[in-house]
Amino acid sequence: MGGGRTRKKRNQLSRIHAFSSGKTSFKGEHSLIGGPGFGRIVYCEENESAVSNVVPLVVVVAATIGKEAVEDWRRMKQDIEMNNRKVKVHKGEGVFDYSKWRDLNVGDLVKVEKDEFFPADLILLSSSYEDAICYVETMNLDGETNLKLKQALDETSKFLEDSTFRNFKAIIKCEDPNAYLYSFIGNIELEDQLYPLSPQQLLLRDSKLRNTDFIYGVVIFTGHDTKVMQNSTDSPSKRSKVEKRMDKIIYFLFSVLFFISFIGSIFFGITTSEDIENGVMKRWYLRPDDTTIYYNPKKAPIAAMLHFLTALMLYSYLIPISLYVSIEIVKVLQSIFINHDVHMYYEETDQPARARTSNLNEELGQVDTILSDKTGTLTCNSMEFVKCSIAGIAYGRGVTEVERALARRKHLDGNVAEISEAKSSIKGFNFTDERIMNGNWVKETHANVIQNFIRLLAVCHTAIPEVDEETGNVSYEAESPDEAAFVIAAKQLGFEFYERTQTTISLCEFNSTISRTIRRSYKLLNILEFSSARKRMSVIVRDEEGKLLLLSKGADSVMFERLGKNGREFEEKTKQHINEYADAGLRTLILAYRELDEQEYNLFNKELMEAKSLVSADREQIVEEVLEKIEKDLILLGATAVEDKLQNGVPECIDKLAQAGIKLWVLTGDKMETAINVGFACSLLRQGMKQIIIRKELLTASNVKSEALALVIDGKSLTYALEDDVKDLFLTFAVGCASVICCRSSPKQKALVTRLVKIKTGCTTLAIGDGANDVGMLQEADIGIGISGVEGMQAVMSSDIAIAQFRYLERLLLVHGHWCYRRISSMICYFFYKNIAFGITLFLYEIYASFSGQVAYNDWFLSLYNVFFTSLPVIALGVFDQDVSARLCLEFPLLYQEGVQNVLFSWKRILGWAFNGVTSAITVFFFCINAIENQAFRKGGEVVGLEVLGATMYTCVVCVVNCQMALSITYFTYIQHLFIWGGILFWYIFLLIYGTINPLLSTTAYKVLIEACAPAPSYWLITLLVLVASLLPYLVYTSIQLRFFPMFNQMIQSRSNDGQAIDPEYVNVVRQQSIRHIVVGFTARFEASNTSRG
Repeated sequence: MGGGRTRKKRNQLSRIHAFSSGKTSFKGEHSLIGGPGFGRIVYCEENESAVSNVVPLVVVVAATIGKEAVEDWRRMKQDIEMNNRKVKVHKGEGVFDYSKWRDLNVGDLVKVEKDEFFPADLILLSSSYEDAICYVETMNLDGETNLKLKQALDETSKFLEDSTFRNFKAIIKCEDPNAYLYSFIGNIELEDQLYPLSPQQLLLRDSKLRNTDFIYGVVIFTGHDTKVMQNSTDSPSKRSKVEKRMDKIIYFLFSVLFFISFIGSIFFGITTSEDIENGVMKRWYLRPDDTTIYYNPKKAPIAAMLHFLTALMLYSYLIPISLYVSIEIVKVLQSIFINHDVHMYYEETDQPARARTSNLNEELGQVDTILSDKTGTLTCNSMEFVKCSIAGIAYGRGVTEVERALARRKHLDGNVAEISEAKSSIKGFNFTDERIMNGNWVKETHANVIQNFIRLLAVCHTAIPEVDEETGNVSYEAESPDEAAFVIAAKQLGFEFYERTQTTISLCEFNSTISRTIRRSYKLLNILEFSSARKRMSVIVRDEEGKLLLLSKGADSVMFERLGKNGREFEEKTKQHINEYADAGLRTLILAYRELDEQEYNLFNKELMEAKSLVSADREQIVEEVLEKIEKDLILLGATAVEDKLQNGVPECIDKLAQAGIKLWVLTGDKMETAINVGFACSLLRQGMKQIIIRKELLTASNVKSEALALVIDGKSLTYALEDDVKDLFLTFAVGCASVICCRSSPKQKALVTRLVKIKTGCTTLAIGDGANDVGMLQEADIGIGISGVEGMQAVMSSDIAIAQFRYLERLLLVHGHWCYRRISSMICYFFYKNIAFGITLFLYEIYASFSGQVAYNDWFLSLYNVFFTSLPVIALGVFDQDVSARLCLEFPLLYQEGVQNVLFSWKRILGWAFNGVTSAITVFFFCINAIENQAFRKGGEVVGLEVLGATMYTCVVCVVNCQMALSITYFTYIQHLFIWGGILFWYIFLLIYGTINPLLSTTAYKVLIEACAPAPSYWLITLLVLVASLLPYLVYTSIQLRFFPMFNQMIQSRSNDGQAIDPEYVNVVRQQSIRHIVVGFTARFEASNTSRG
């Protein structure tokens, strides 16, 4: 018992000493120190333990390293799995055995079997088909699901079995490794003969063999030399504007940290130099007479420098190290919510939204300008054969969506509404005209021209027929949707393409002479393939009568100039029709043909073979020159018109985005007329809008007086507009326009325009597209959205977020974008608030303790503040909080302007939260100090020591910042309740358990709750009063702001919370404020229409 009493007295004395360490006024009895009754010496811990700083840093770094390690490990596993795949390789003597992909060498002969991937870039030698063809799926390369037809040379097609390769020898000379997927230059020397190789014989790594039992090939490129690896590039690094501003705030806090550490060290140095004055020790408890350097008055400058380093460590809690990890966690969870949003799931193709990166979630809420592709993005890229012009006569009675929009422009909505389309059940065919359907074309004046026209559709293509063995129905795999539409149209008009071999194309065609269907075969001699430079495709065939026919189809810009003098009979009428088709938003192609004589063809074929046998950089140009010689003097047959319909919901989506204040630019490779009319169909353009058209260096403007301007510019003019000396003027003018449409744009021009808008305006740009030609634009924009359509997956693979339909952009931006921006902004502001509130209490205690380096809190209190007691509520805020529901986000699109104008993460708001943190810290510190400094804390009359003061202040800080979170949240869930109140409860549980641990480990926390704090009513009362006093300024401010200066979202919240009981006049005010004066979208069109009628 006596020992217990002695220990109790010692504890009381230590508390007195520890508490008095902040005193800077002295009485004369202090000179008695060292004498009788004053012999106890307490060596204070001058510096905090390294644990309190190292633990949070270790946790943050470990989490980051762990994330990167997991991603690297997954990539490595994929690499290992791929490199260990096996393929049959020729071992000699006609024997093939399995080897790993990684062991392949250039020149190896391999045998790839059905549904296997090609292990390297191969030259096709032969296949299981007699004509040496094979079918290849290139989904991993370009995302296209349609099969490609590849064909070996006749000279190698005889190697059909393993044993035939016993004595196989050949030499291949070809181009060096490059990234061009669709070109290949080479030749093969076989039995002293040279044969040209083309992309038709090239099988690329990561493609899959389909519908073919096996193929034999020779390896030409392996590993990183393969074309797919040559095309692999690192995606550009993108960071959101919120993250960039957050970095500036961190730099600012570092500056504050250095500043207060510097100020503290100066004061510490001055005070240390004056510690002993006239033999009296002012800071007697530090024993300046018995120190080495830190408190030695004779070495005050060095002591000040050491104190500066100590202060940097001590105040480091101002820097929110764990913020970056918390944001990563929140963004990943936000991305999961985006991925699982059923309102952005496209059931038809089983495609959900996919956030391929989580770095840009909040950027979705700040988009100012959208740059969109047209074909496949605004439209379906599912072509339907709608109209055609044959022999100068227009056929097809359908009404397109663009024609309906044109009629609405002319106020003829009633008439259009009466037109009912007989929608065909056949995909790709929406043509109605009894004059040429059901064989009636034989009765037309130019029946022979119609016959040649339909036959050309059935023969001039690279489509592959697939026959269903059960039903006998024929379907087609084509390289483009419009080519499939042509073959389907030919079938419906009486010329069914049903079989293709290496050398023949077989049709079931209607014979007008005998009035029944017969089978005919055309010997396929040459395919002059389509390219973006040629803009046309041709085939040379020999019919059963022995005639040599050149069948050609292509863009009007290249086809009309290749017509012969005797082939222009229907030119003027056809031009008139294709202009009408373009006005109706249809895509057109010109069809023409001519007969060849044997001598001309033989000369052409010889020159073509020689050109293809060249192994030189200008081989393509030489081949092109040879093709030019044969594709001339053509006879015009007519033109096709296919419709690429608008996707469902596009006009409504554009209207909502316009109401949200988002600008939309369309960048397309289509004709100007087509683009303009699609613009009218989706309400980007409207009646009464002044159009500024820049075409071929010619500027024209519609004669309309309107505040709304629309800029339409073609590719050639855009080239000049993007030059350095003009681009700023061009951008200034374009930004002032309500709509901008860039036509005939190349992929590079799309990327350059995107870069120009992004850099010069400084606003957030979003690019959206579905094709490989949109990749540059997607990578250049702040956010790239890929449409998983029918043009392949290259756009999706290069995008940041993938969606299936353009209309989902409305929900992605106005709902998820708004929520993510608001959550991340609030989360960061609150994170800085709680760290400042915590760090400033440390600084204030340092002032109180005469900058002695003494820490107010236990080391583990410091370490766990951002890890357990205050971090989880912030994460819950970032994941679950929402100011208004998704329905209200869409009902009041003007809410989106909060993000565009950066209202929630402005410097004003950031500094406001920082000021709130400072005031909370001041309230906590001075309330605690003044409330318990000179008062008896327990029944025995004891006053508090450092350990009790630290625990009390820490309790107040944890309660204040968690309750501040509760006041800031607008949408409570069970998880948020659990994290907020659980964080406070966990602090008490931790303090209870930690206080029972051996005092060597728990140090100042040893039984501080059980023996000191919990039994003292003043501890609980102080906590409650500090909580009220700290939160009262925030409550007053928010009440005044909500009553007199409500934000738009708060007005909507009030409407939502009160429901039907709210004042109708107030509802009308809110709605009126949500209606933005817009000049784009169908809302603007109807308003303009009503105004003009009024």
